[in-house]
Amino acid sequence: MSNKQFDVLVIGGGPGGYVAAIRAAQLGFSVACCESNPYADPKGEPRLGGTCLNVGCIPSKALLHTSHLFEEAAHSFAGQGIKIGKPSIDVPAMVARKDQVVTQLTSGIKGLFKKNKVTQLNGHGSFVGQGGTGWQVKVGEEVVEAKQVIVATGSKPRHLPNVKVDNKVVMDNEGALAQQSVPKTLAIIGAGVIGLEMGSVWRRLGSEVTVLEMAPDFLPMADQDVAKEALKLFTKQGMNFQMGVKIGDIKAGKKGVAIAYTDKDGKAQSLDAERLIVSVGRIPNTDGLGADKVGLQLDDRGRVAVDAHNRTNLPGVWAIGDVVAGPMLAHKAMEEGVAVAETMAGQAGHVDFSTIPSVIYTNPEIAWVGKTEQQLKADGVAYKVGKIPFLANGRALGMGEPSGFVKMLADAKTDRILGVHIIGANASELISEGVLSLEFSAASEDLARICHAHPTLSEAVHEAALACDKRALHF
Repeated sequence: MSNKQFDVLVIGGGPGGYVAAIRAAQLGFSVACCESNPYADPKGEPRLGGTCLNVGCIPSKALLHTSHLFEEAAHSFAGQGIKIGKPSIDVPAMVARKDQVVTQLTSGIKGLFKKNKVTQLNGHGSFVGQGGTGWQVKVGEEVVEAKQVIVATGSKPRHLPNVKVDNKVVMDNEGALAQQSVPKTLAIIGAGVIGLEMGSVWRRLGSEVTVLEMAPDFLPMADQDVAKEALKLFTKQGMNFQMGVKIGDIKAGKKGVAIAYTDKDGKAQSLDAERLIVSVGRIPNTDGLGADKVGLQLDDRGRVAVDAHNRTNLPGVWAIGDVVAGPMLAHKAMEEGVAVAETMAGQAGHVDFSTIPSVIYTNPEIAWVGKTEQQLKADGVAYKVGKIPFLANGRALGMGEPSGFVKMLADAKTDRILGVHIIGANASELISEGVLSLEFSAASEDLARICHAHPTLSEAVHEAALACDKRALHF
């Protein structure tokens, strides 16, 4: 007989899991959420928040903010009449502040669990079988029974074969966020979101950064105009990109790492660096889940197979977030968590994958939602483009952030907005207007008719909508 019984058990306390647990509790279910990863908790207890809060989204943004301020002080303050001399960086203090932010947020989730009467169970969750009134899951040393189970076990960094990650010399995202000094030279394998953000942090603080990317094109998932502009700006800032490479032997020692690779022209090259960050994607966490014990179906990439409503092949078992198909984004996992909880309660839970925004928190920031221009061309969709540079925006100039642009794509016949792509200051905040426009099937005319406060960066979005009809007012 199980020790504890619940209506819903969530396996994993990351963004998808903890949000699913809270929403299910709000809807009247008795809910438990189990978590086993201690991360860097001083007491060694499992910490809620998953990769995102502990070693991903939140700590990386804290470091990006600090490093941005440092670069501003070193290179931009003088131009605004602020004289402070040459700034210096206290890396341990920077990391300690980052840790404090993480601790505050992770402990905040505990408070939310208490407020919503969610039971936190410390321990690794693994399916045992089906019996009684539901599913039996072993959590730590005890067996818990739940009528319904939500698998929200997230993902982990993909490592290269034959390259040991010690998170001191060779690092994944976790080590990249915990360095205690600025490396003179830093190599990064992978020019994706993590590679660009971590490269930005340490480049700003003084590292000579070289990024090796196996794909031939830079940011192929972004709109081609945005990717081209980003590569130009990041290169100008001092980051060195080698695209279309083939990674060879990697030899790491106490003093650094030697990387052999073949460049895009087929020539053998070598790179010596003090430290290496490996950011070549992430893989789903299904190890130790006990999927084979209960017949939980996985796909060919090791993800839990689900339908359009996140149902697995097992009755009463659901899966959300990084452990299922779709973009590995915290906000996507949260939306799925809410949708599953509401579907359980008989409501119409739904996630529209076509309106999930993507963001890269570099400087300038990059954000987009909807279709890219290359996708519309490939689909044979007739479209029109409205494109406005931030150089024409008074607020951007006043902030000293004139780089980048807003690009809007609308259907040539119906005028419906199909995609919004932004590279520039605060793009992560501005993109929400694009998301809202897509959700409500707005036309560019609708957005063009909405009054935007002046002077604001959002006026560039307004002007891009006007430009779709070739009637921009300030460009």
